[in-house]
Amino acid sequence: MIVCALDDEGILGVNDAAARHYGYGRAEFETLSFRNLQAFDSEPPWADDLGRDDQVARTWKHVRSDGALIDLAIYSRRLVYEDRPAVLLALMDITERKRAEARLAFLAQYDVLTGLPNRNLLRQQMDEKLPHVRRGGEKVAVLVLGLDNFKRVNDTLGHGVGDKLLRAVGKRLRSMLREPDLIARLNSDEFAIVQSGIGKPEDLVTMVRRLQEAIADPFLLEGNSIAIGATIGIAMAPGDGDESERLQKNADMALSRAKTDARGTFSFFEAGMDARAQARRKIETELRDAIQNDVLRAHYQPLIDLSSGRIAGLEALVRWPHPERGMISPAEFIPVAEETGLIAALGGLMLRRACTDAASWPNDVRVAVNLSPLQFRVGNVLSLVMDVLRQSGLPARRLELEITETLVLEQSDHVLATLHALRALGVRISMDDFGTGYSSLSYLRSFPSTRSKSTAPS
Repeated sequence: MIVCALDDEGILGVNDAAARHYGYGRAEFETLSFRNLQAFDSEPPWADDLGRDDQVARTWKHVRSDGALIDLAIYSRRLVYEDRPAVLLALMDITERKRAEARLAFLAQYDVLTGLPNRNLLRQQMDEKLPHVRRGGEKVAVLVLGLDNFKRVNDTLGHGVGDKLLRAVGKRLRSMLREPDLIARLNSDEFAIVQSGIGKPEDLVTMVRRLQEAIADPFLLEGNSIAIGATIGIAMAPGDGDESERLQKNADMALSRAKTDARGTFSFFEAGMDARAQARRKIETELRDAIQNDVLRAHYQPLIDLSSGRIAGLEALVRWPHPERGMISPAEFIPVAEETGLIAALGGLMLRRACTDAASWPNDVRVAVNLSPLQFRVGNVLSLVMDVLRQSGLPARRLELEITETLVLEQSDHVLATLHALRALGVRISMDDFGTGYSSLSYLRSFPSTRSKSTAPS
């Protein structure tokens, strides 16, 4: 609490709390003017309306005796103090509250890690920029840049190095852009760039390649030389849309197309991409329903023992009988299942179906089931297999799990431990399509596989 004279703004009295908070002794405090406390030259809190006895709280910035700035909410009331017209001020320190509010405002619009605008702020900035573009007739390019191999950096070097890499990428991108260009971090490994004043498409292609070359230049972090790449999707206004949300969506679709074609490339948005994206979303929705409603079926392909000509086993192949489209090819829905995380539910469903069916077959016929590498990453394969064998009653020796060489290349301790545990149960492990990628016979020494095969997709 502080009492100030109305005529000269001198401080007439303070309570102990004010003395402690500002850091002045009482005698020294009462030699000051209220203006000595204010951080900026401004009217005192009671100057606006002396006709009122009570003033509502307003926010002011004061300076303490040690020079620290504090934010205050100040309430004022006129009175007479020792026969002098005065004002009583009640001051509440709201410095921490103001900092928290500023922090929340920052979090709402900026990425904490890189300090770059986030998706929300980028959309606001684009909404402000695009009307000028429409009036001026110029073109704007929206680029969505995805980092290649970023997950591998997190997995091998840790999230701390991954965070430093993202900050370094943000700084490198910002250094290559013009002042009016916008840049934002969209999610874990994606950035967006908005560039106006585009002339010829060739100029934009040159800039895109420069960005990719800059990201490909290794980053030196904590003694590690880290090489990553960038895949870029591009949408152009006004041809691909003149609203921020549509342009970002179209650039996202172009990025997905570029990733599908080849990492480290770029792709411009094309009208057909939207139709393909709609079709993919429809597949995802219907596949989710098909899994939940037990629509998927197992078809069995015989595995022939060439020495005897007899059937040694059957390979379970997933089939989707669609009520409108007929039998949908696995090549169409398996990638969608892997991208959306449905592969764990789909794989578990097929494993249970195959083991249950095989339990009724002759005792010397085994069943082979394909496992996606993603099932090892998103689920506990060992627990799943043990549970399925127990429920179906199928002996472990009659189950064969087929893995791809993609899993081999990971050389993961977790994957190796899981495969060895499965082999210890008596489950057979085979490597499907061996030799079609990058595997070599040296990898087989570390993998507990019982056979490898190269087959055409079915």
